[in-house]
Amino acid sequence: MGKKVSIIGSGFSGLAAATVLAQAKCDVTIFEKNDQAGGRARTFSEAGYHFDMGPSWYWMPDIFEKYFALFDRKPSDYFDLKLLDPGFAVFYAKDDVIELPASLEGIYELFEREESGGADSLKRFLKEAEIKYNLAVMELMYKPSLSLFEFANAAIIKNLPHLDVYNSFSTHMKKFFKSPRLLKLIEFPILFLGASSREIPALYSLMNYAAFNLSTWYPMGGFSKISEAMLAIAQENNVELRLNEPVSHIEVHNGIAKELITPRGSYSLDGVIGASDYHHTENLIGAKYRNYNEKYWSRKTLAPSCLIFYLGINKRIKNLRHHNLFFHEDLDLHSHEIYKDPQWPSKPLFYVCCTSKTDQNVAPIGHENLFILIPVAPDLKDDEEVRNRYYELVISKMQEILGEDFRKNIEYKKSYCINDFISDYNSYKGNAYGLANTLRQTAFLRPSVRNKKVKNLFYCGHLTVPGPGVPPALISGQIAARQLLRHL
Repeated sequence: MGKKVSIIGSGFSGLAAATVLAQAKCDVTIFEKNDQAGGRARTFSEAGYHFDMGPSWYWMPDIFEKYFALFDRKPSDYFDLKLLDPGFAVFYAKDDVIELPASLEGIYELFEREESGGADSLKRFLKEAEIKYNLAVMELMYKPSLSLFEFANAAIIKNLPHLDVYNSFSTHMKKFFKSPRLLKLIEFPILFLGASSREIPALYSLMNYAAFNLSTWYPMGGFSKISEAMLAIAQENNVELRLNEPVSHIEVHNGIAKELITPRGSYSLDGVIGASDYHHTENLIGAKYRNYNEKYWSRKTLAPSCLIFYLGINKRIKNLRHHNLFFHEDLDLHSHEIYKDPQWPSKPLFYVCCTSKTDQNVAPIGHENLFILIPVAPDLKDDEEVRNRYYELVISKMQEILGEDFRKNIEYKKSYCINDFISDYNSYKGNAYGLANTLRQTAFLRPSVRNKKVKNLFYCGHLTVPGPGVPPALISGQIAARQLLRHL
């Protein structure tokens, strides 16, 4: 038998860690508090509708390919990827919408129509973004970030001026573009990083390279197909998955984690990886063994939480695409009410995913499956009155902009917000995406992947390196697993 390793949580990072460890012949058990694997990528079905509960954007396909290649597999061995064209649509007002074409040539033409010289400006912008992407995503993101010296190699030093770590994204994009519509389009991808464009380093124009050059995809059947594929690899390598079994305590003796305690019993271990919320994992050990105290966490800049509505509609909505961004209000105001003056947004922007435009199996024929997301500050008061108020606001605004009445056709509705993130994922302050990728919370300045006082305890997920998002979660699990293997 190999070394016994326990993984707490079965999200993308937990599954990635489990598969890498199992491939190295460890005896791996995943403990999951919920009734299905997948973490935030869980699913549910009601009234003939099948909903992805969380992630919906398949970007950076190279990172998925690199993960599956570890096991001599390809994503296509498990699920079919469909290229979305348009990749997404941005609604500025009624009868004012931009669709992002799938082809790069189509995107250049769009930018030229919006702004004279826009095509050439975009080419220069994306050329810089490609350098950042190739260096940051394909090299830096895979580092454990335990020390500044990890980044002191020749390639990184040579390209440091191109990384733009000290300039803000907002300042950077305005060097290339003047059109407010194009600026919103350029600014959108970095919203996934959890901070305003004034706080995010210009390094993250690499997200525009991912969105524009690598395109937007959809795994047919939904995002759960990815976690199902990872779970299949895990089980092929004899990983045990224990559902409905939350971890209540990690027993530590002389700086070594010895046992994992759940309501069902205790389990001896040689190593443990916390793929659950980092703050929650720290609370499973004694205070003297924690990396960080409450004062540390209270000072962190969290990425947003969100208010989500899952809707089943018994008609087709003609003007929706698969991915839809409603940028009809002031983005700066919405960002301010998330990060600077936390409150429920006065004029919210929101995102609508309509998977039934691409996948006929997620809703009855002739119906639509809608996922509506409003980014909000974490740690707000969350109750039904607030949820209902924003539901009415969003539906009214969608009907106005789309020019179509569908309120009476909504036959299924479910909401999900801050209290649910806390209940289902032990999420710190109910955040949805982890820590924002500000300059002071990037790489080795993020919470450490290694517990500094417990030799065989490591962490992965969106509160540690490399950051928020599904591709970073895949990488995070690999990093933690490899660090633990060095200890074992």
